[in-house]
Amino acid sequence: MDAYDADVTIIGYGPVSRILAIMLGKKGHSVIVVEREKVSYPLPRAVCMDHEIRRVMMANGMAQSITACSAPSPRYQWFNQKWDMLLDIDWTVESISGGPEAYFFFQPALEAAMHARVADCGTVEIRLNQDAISFEQDEQSVSLTTRDRQTGEQHIIRTKYLIGADGANSMVRRHCGIAWEDRGFKADWLVVDVELNDGVVLDIPSAGQHCNPSRPTTFVPGGIRNGRPLRRWEFMCLPDETKEDLNNPEFVWHLLQPWVTPQQAQMVRHAVYTFRSLVASRWQDGRVFIAGDAAHLMPPFMGQGMCSGIRDAVNLAWRLDLVLTGLAEQALLADYERERKPHVTQIIDISVHLGKIVCVPDQDAAAARDQAFLDGTAPPPPAFPFLAEGSLWQDSDIPDVIGHLAPHTLVKQGARHGRLDDIVGTGFVLLARNKDALHSLSGYSATFLEHIGAYVAYLGEPSDAHALQEEGDKIRSFFDANQIAVALIRPDFYIYGAVTRPERLDDMVRALAKTFQYQVRPLHQNGHRSLTAGELTGAIAHD
Repeated sequence: MDAYDADVTIIGYGPVSRILAIMLGKKGHSVIVVEREKVSYPLPRAVCMDHEIRRVMMANGMAQSITACSAPSPRYQWFNQKWDMLLDIDWTVESISGGPEAYFFFQPALEAAMHARVADCGTVEIRLNQDAISFEQDEQSVSLTTRDRQTGEQHIIRTKYLIGADGANSMVRRHCGIAWEDRGFKADWLVVDVELNDGVVLDIPSAGQHCNPSRPTTFVPGGIRNGRPLRRWEFMCLPDETKEDLNNPEFVWHLLQPWVTPQQAQMVRHAVYTFRSLVASRWQDGRVFIAGDAAHLMPPFMGQGMCSGIRDAVNLAWRLDLVLTGLAEQALLADYERERKPHVTQIIDISVHLGKIVCVPDQDAAAARDQAFLDGTAPPPPAFPFLAEGSLWQDSDIPDVIGHLAPHTLVKQGARHGRLDDIVGTGFVLLARNKDALHSLSGYSATFLEHIGAYVAYLGEPSDAHALQEEGDKIRSFFDANQIAVALIRPDFYIYGAVTRPERLDDMVRALAKTFQYQVRPLHQNGHRSLTAGELTGAIAHD
């Protein structure tokens, strides 16, 4: 039986599902999204995105929308009870992606922008008010049973792949018998969002943690709603309190009183959450995958919960695209878990490290913590991770850049000008220091790059209409610092491989072809575009 209802079916319709649907839909793949609710959740949850996730959003057509609902992060400062600074995390510095390290945003506005992009994809169908009941799979497909929550009518969706982006209580994870691995953190916190009245300016630090044992507290921006700024506070539930004690409007205003009053702001929402540190033991079961909160949960102290879920979706999207179009074998999908699980586990551990700094309700323990920070003996937070294994060229002669994000900036190419991603597209990119570095590319490698829709480009002077010229020297400085002649960049912006000597360029490209188990074959009619004859320097995969 060859008939499928969809190439990919996604359960859940949060940010992770939406970006996955966008990235598959714009490549022409058929997608069905199954969501149990009738409408999107109207209140904010996540409020922080980092530079990498902002780059993903902008590369997928949401630059204007994301700018309207977000603002650059201030410094993220941690104070003790007496307001002595314990930790100063500078999120204002220039990131590898361009702009500062982080931004604060209003999630409902982001989701609305994402929904609009999903709606632009003619191959994506959204089925709301549907419960995902169960599924079974064989070697060719997954059959998902859904039930209409209004009529009770059941349907079966036959799909090539099933993605569970269905949250912390994931039916998909449970159905696959996947257990949680606990990283050792659990705490109840009250989360409060308020919208400031016109003209109100609060005399408090912009973003940080008040590591006050009497009431550990988070305070950060909450993004922008209809042009108006929001603020978020999070208050730790103390050992002698219950969730019900905290989740009371009068008590919420009591907790807010030192920071903001009812005369200065309107309360948007309040809810108590249990912050956990969990990662799924497996992320794949045959043709079924989990992503986002279905695969991992973390404390919010790094602002990386939603960011990590978006990384899951982007990592999975380009693999599914290549497999569905016949350009790579299904084995490529196994590297999804191999890459994402250790990466997010490290991020969870950093979040736990930070959580253990602030979640100290004991005065003596807090005093000891303070002293360690003030005298410089407290261990610093672990460094942010990079990809260490998976679909990466481990034989590179520049191992220090492999699995790291590639630089991004504004560029020109001929008459075109804009963000690098808007010029080169969102596929693979082969980027060279100069034109000469591309001369050693073999016919086989050129054909392979042609088939996967790669964009081949080089840095050069304005007199060369085919060359990329950057505003500033961000890319060239990165190449110089790491002695890069040519870099091969993945669709998720991570560096697959890099060479110092052009003679090794063909080895790198052939290694990627081997990862795909690629065989020379006619191009599929799938939206991947060809190189013009002999041309290795122009756009070949415009999005």
